[in-house]
Amino acid sequence: MTEIRTPRLVLRRWFDDDLVALSEIHADPVVMQRIGDGRTRSLEETAQDIEAWEEEWDEEGFGMFCVELLGSGELAGAVGLSVAEAPAEIAGQVAISWRLGRVFWGQGYASEAAHATLEFALQDRGLDRVVAAIRAEDGSSANVLGKLGMQAEGAARHLVHGHDLTLYGIDLTQYQH
Repeated sequence: MTEIRTPRLVLRRWFDDDLVALSEIHADPVVMQRIGDGRTRSLEETAQDIEAWEEEWDEEGFGMFCVELLGSGELAGAVGLSVAEAPAEIAGQVAISWRLGRVFWGQGYASEAAHATLEFALQDRGLDRVVAAIRAEDGSSANVLGKLGMQAEGAARHLVHGHDLTLYGIDLTQYQH
């Protein structure tokens, strides 16, 4: 089982017991406003998300981690890697993303988890490049990506959801751990 420990977090695969806690995060409209189409997700949809993430782990050797607080064991959210389907400019490339419960914002958890995930991608999984696509107005995520050393590489429009995106990338030669 893949598990990464940081000073404050455990990044691990998903357990059945994680469903309710993640569905509570997915039910928060403020958390979800910059993810996908911006709508909240039901318990059933969250279960489908976890199932899809676990399938990606099995097929690709990477996926979305459960983010757990090391001290309390509390589920803080999800961070990880997936093969991007859209926008076309990054389709087929490995993208990093995250979502944390609102009570965990502003404490550096997203940066800590994303840094460990990027290191996992480039060093443990041997990927040459990782990308990200965030909504153009999402300054908090842009800040996290900047801390990772990822550079803005262009803009795109999400063809399904219609919002403007900023595209980021980093390759192994640019990465400094």
